[in-house]
Amino acid sequence: MAEHTGDGVGKSLKVAIAGLGAVGLKLAHELDAGIEGLTLAAVSARDKPAALQRLSGLKTMVPVLDIGELEPLADVVIECAPSTLLTAIAEPFLRKGKTVIVLSAGALLTNMELVDLAKAHGGQIVVPTGALIGLDAVTAAAEGNIQSVRMVTRKPVKGLLGAPFLTDNNIRIEDIKEPIRIFSGSPREAAVGFPANLNVAVALGLAGIGVDRTTLEIWADPALERNTHTVEVIADSASFTMTIANIPSENPKTGRITALSVLAFLRKMNAPLRVGT
Repeated sequence: MAEHTGDGVGKSLKVAIAGLGAVGLKLAHELDAGIEGLTLAAVSARDKPAALQRLSGLKTMVPVLDIGELEPLADVVIECAPSTLLTAIAEPFLRKGKTVIVLSAGALLTNMELVDLAKAHGGQIVVPTGALIGLDAVTAAAEGNIQSVRMVTRKPVKGLLGAPFLTDNNIRIEDIKEPIRIFSGSPREAAVGFPANLNVAVALGLAGIGVDRTTLEIWADPALERNTHTVEVIADSASFTMTIANIPSENPKTGRITALSVLAFLRKMNAPLRVGT
């Protein structure tokens, strides 16, 4: 069994990336460029020839494998794949007491047995801060008493197209001229209706008062070019409001800062100085 990586300052860790979209490719290039104590070991992708072509600029080429082949080669896996693949990616690593960095946080809500698996085998599931500002503050406030957490997400139309909630409710946003609210509910409900969009809301719920007590609104705004999230927290330790406007990556559903958040966590894994909880 691999040693727990969370406190392993100075260890050399091998990293696998499951999924080679906008985020996965960015992480592959950054790991290849060099992060102290970390080595890119392998990636997985559905289209292996296309993946090999996308990785052609790496200084050190790594194998492109099936998901099930990653675990023996790595201590840490970064899930950058469709949410339906979360269990297939995470389970082999958790059974060996390894670390899984999860970007599809919404998929955790229907696969919470992975948390039990991590506990049983000494593994760890990490949900990085991602595109959400102030998650450290929410986590700290949750050590006391939080009365309410409210999040309002406003997104460009193209970043919401194809969401199951829109299809199931016959909501057309392609030609809207003004902002419209398309959803009001909880992050748990949003994770089903917007599986590629609202992982940040699930992360907020998990960090704070839960995904059922957190309230969420989603707006489609034809004038926006950035994914914008505003969070309002009322707690016994502090009350605060935070807003972030994220520049989309080449995938309009994902902000550029998502990959950078994972990089920040990776650098902390072996750092002699860690800033932030």
